[in-house]
This record gives sequence, structure tokens and C-alpha cells, in this order.
Amino acid sequence: MDGKETIMDQFAGYIFDLDGTIYLGDNAIEGAAETIHYLQSHHKKMLFLTNKTIESRERYVKKLRGFGIDVGLENLLSPSVVTLQYLHKHYPNALVYLIGEAALKDELQQGGIKFAESPEETDMIVVSWDREFHYKHLDFAYQSIRQGARMIATHPDRTCPVSGGEVPDCGGMIGAIEAVTNRKIDVIMGKPSTLMASTALNILQVEASDCLMVGDRLETDILMGQLAGMRTALVLTGATSAEDVQSALVKPEYILNSVFDLMLHEQVRTE
Repeated sequence: MDGKETIMDQFAGYIFDLDGTIYLGDNAIEGAAETIHYLQSHHKKMLFLTNKTIESRERYVKKLRGFGIDVGLENLLSPSVVTLQYLHKHYPNALVYLIGEAALKDELQQGGIKFAESPEETDMIVVSWDREFHYKHLDFAYQSIRQGARMIATHPDRTCPVSGGEVPDCGGMIGAIEAVTNRKIDVIMGKPSTLMASTALNILQVEASDCLMVGDRLETDILMGQLAGMRTALVLTGATSAEDVQSALVKPEYILNSVFDLMLHEQVRTE
């Protein structure tokens, strides 16, 4: 260290995206663990955010620990938490039809959410990433919405970065339902929603201006940070390239080759 204040020292709170930022598939981004250790050693507050709902938060904690990143459940926030809070606050007695996988269903059930068995009794459609999405899901949602059900979605991601490329994400499920119903999703729970941002800041107990949001997607990670009043850093290890930034409307304050650049002090200021 050269004694100069760096981006690693400027903030009280640091929020990191996971996929494409801390790891890619089953492989940690080089230097990610060292970067997190440095922040922990300097008593920085940290939270890891994911829009993915196909694994439980416990599994993500276990995965991070497998990379040598020592965190607990209190350091992990996903749309399942925000969805539960939203339903309990605004629709406490709603019967829900979930398009999503077992991990999300388990978390909602454990949180006291009741599920509908027919379109006629459905109050709320919760749309999430479902790798077994099929016509019956689409028809159930369509019939429910025709009879007055509302729609929320856990996250808007079109694709998810994986080793070797990307795969379709929740945006595909949202697109299909919006197309047949001619209605937009009412509320998004995950990034870039301010619901996710406010939940994260409340957990960290820091002001938005004293927090850095680090992620690989302009339309979710960086946009959410900016809407909430955080500073933002884009990493180029996931879904976004340097060329993408040049033509984008949403631009981060910093561009990093990877999170390890925070340690190497090689961040590029874009302002």
C-alpha cells in the first residue's frame, strides 16, 4: 500500500453482486477472496447481492465459504427476502402462484406464504427464474390475471452468466407472461429495484452515499446503485464489456477489470 486513499478505503459499506463479479459458475474470480479479506480486515461492512433464486441463501453462503470467503447468512441478500417482506407488508393474506424453482418455493413457504391451487383463488403471481418453465405455467398465470390477480417478479435479468457464456434467465418468463396478458409486471423485487437497495442499506446500516455497489451488469447492478444514491463500480468479468459501456446510457463511476483491481488500485474513473 502506498499510503494514498484508494477506492478500498473511501466507503463504510460495500455491496457485491455474485455471479460474474465474485465468481463465474463454479470458479472464483481471481483475487476475489483476497479482496474480501482485505475489506474484512479493515472492518468494512459488506453485503453480497444476487438476483438468482434457483439456490437458497444457505447454498450461496456455503459456496462463498468454499472459495475461502468467510461470510454468514446475514451477509447474503436475495430477492426471496425482499419478496417475503413485500408480500407480508402489502398482501399479508394473499394466495400466491409461484413460477419458480424449489429453493424459492421453500423460502416462501418457510416465510408463511400460502399457495393457490387454482386461477380463481389466486391473488398474486410471483414470477421468477424457472428452468422447467412450461405452457401450464403460462396458462395458469394468464387465467389468474384475467380474473384480477396481480403480478410481481423477483428480478428482470434476461440472461445469467455461466462458464462459457450465458443462459436465459427470469426475463424470458416475464416476457412470455407480459406478451400473452398484454400487461406489465407490477413490481420488481430484485436489482435494479429500490426495494432491494433500501433493504440492503438497512441491513448494512450505512448511508447510500457511503456505500459502493460493485457488479457486472449496467442495467441491474449499476442502475440500482445509482437510483439509490450509491457510488458504483462495474467489473468486466461478467455480462458487460468495455465496449458496452461506451454506448450505454447508464455509466458507472469506476470500471474494473475485476474485483481484484480494488486491491491493485487499477480502477478507472469514468467521470
